[in-house]
Parts: sequence; structure tokens; C-alpha cells
Amino acid sequence: MRPRPRPPVKGRGIFTGTGVIIAGLTATLVALLIPIWSYADRSGTGLSVLNAETVTTPYGPLSALDREFVTKVRLAGLWELPAGQQAQQKGTTQAVRTAGQHLVEGHTFLDARVRDVASKLGLALPNEPNEQQKQWIATLDQAQGVDYDRQFANILRLAHGRVFSVVAEVRASTQNSLVRALADDANSTVLDHIKILEATGYVDFGALARDMAMSSTPPITNSPAPPGPTTDPGPVVPVTPSPYATTFTLPPAASSPPPVPGS
Repeated sequence: MRPRPRPPVKGRGIFTGTGVIIAGLTATLVALLIPIWSYADRSGTGLSVLNAETVTTPYGPLSALDREFVTKVRLAGLWELPAGQQAQQKGTTQAVRTAGQHLVEGHTFLDARVRDVASKLGLALPNEPNEQQKQWIATLDQAQGVDYDRQFANILRLAHGRVFSVVAEVRASTQNSLVRALADDANSTVLDHIKILEATGYVDFGALARDMAMSSTPPITNSPAPPGPTTDPGPVVPVTPSPYATTFTLPPAASSPPPVPGS
């Protein structure tokens, strides 16, 4: 007589086909969630870092990008204004000399603006160009004649093209009213310089496109987050650009006097 088959043991259903599928799906879900938890727990990631780089000011939040932009406006003036002076003397055509004049006038105006903004926000500004800018100045110092005209137009046009995208990004994203107003002024000035440099007839647009595609704006050392405004946070004082300045030497940022209301 054959033994009767034993009935299935209660609770072993997990080892059936359906049970195996459920177990597999559960394991997959756990595997997907573990990296997310792990990433969230890492230091240096997430919104906490972004918040740590943004400080509160009476003019609105001041981000790391805002501070970098203010620094770059100052840096641009430190080498482009002397380059404009030089072009007025060394340029072989009226178009190049006119471009130099626009650089001088534009950066004389912008430097006054950026020192006003930095003073109100408590930001330290550089007083000399960075290494890349010093190399550009050295190249222009050595160039002569028509070669100088070409070097001037192409180097300055490349530099302005790089900063133009930064101005647009800051203007679109900043929450700080002072930085927003400075971006408006920088946008107008940079666009004017781009147009006047192209009007020289020396810009090599093919080479410019290749340079823009192959390189990006080199990062700079971000200004440290300030503890708060170091001067009285009054309303933004508009600065009227003067068509002719008595001197074109930029004053040191550290010696910038507090803005006078109503001036």
C-alpha cells in the first residue's frame, strides 16, 4: 500500500512562484533606496551646502554666484581699462582707437558701480588682474602695428563673450537687488563693448567660435561669505557715467569711500 502524500506545510508559500516574484521585487526596491539614503547622508551634498554659501543681506540673499560675479566685474576693469587706454595710443585705425575709448569709459563707470555695491555688501575686491588677464596684457604689450589691432580686437572680444554668459546667468537668477542692478549695468556695458570690438573689422569669428566651444570661463576664488553689510544699507545710489574721466587709474578697492546718499 502506497503512503499518502504529505500536505503542504503551512507558511511555506513564499517559496512558490508568486512568493519568489514578490521577494525579488522587494530586494530590488531595497537596492534602489539604499544609494539614495547613502547619498543624502554624505557631507557636502544637498541643499544644506547651497544654503551655507548664501548669506542674508538687507538687499536680499547673496549667493556664491553673486559674489563671484561682483569679483569678476572688478577684475574685468583692472585689465580692460588699461587695455583701452593702450588701444587709444597704439591702434592703427580710428575704429580700434574708438573701441579703446569705449573700454575706458565703460569700465570707469562699472568700477565705480562695483565698488559701491561691494562696500554695501561687505565684500573684499581684488586690486590686480588674475594670471590669465596678465598674460593677455603681456601679449598686447608686445604686439605692434596691424598685429596689435588684431590681437586687441580678438582677445577683448573673447573675454567679453565669456563674461556675457555669466552676466545673463546672474541677472536671471539673483535674489539680491544690488547685484541685479549691477548686472543690468554690466549687461549694457559688455554688449556695447562686444559691438564696438566687432566694428573694428578684425574679429575672427571662426576662431572665436572654436575658442568659446573649447574653453570655458576659468573659475576664480570665490569671495568669502561676508558676515553682513559693513556700511549703512541705504537705497541704491545710481551712478551717472561720465563720458570723460579725469583719470583712468582704478582706485584700490580697499580705499573705496562709503557712497554719499543723493550724490
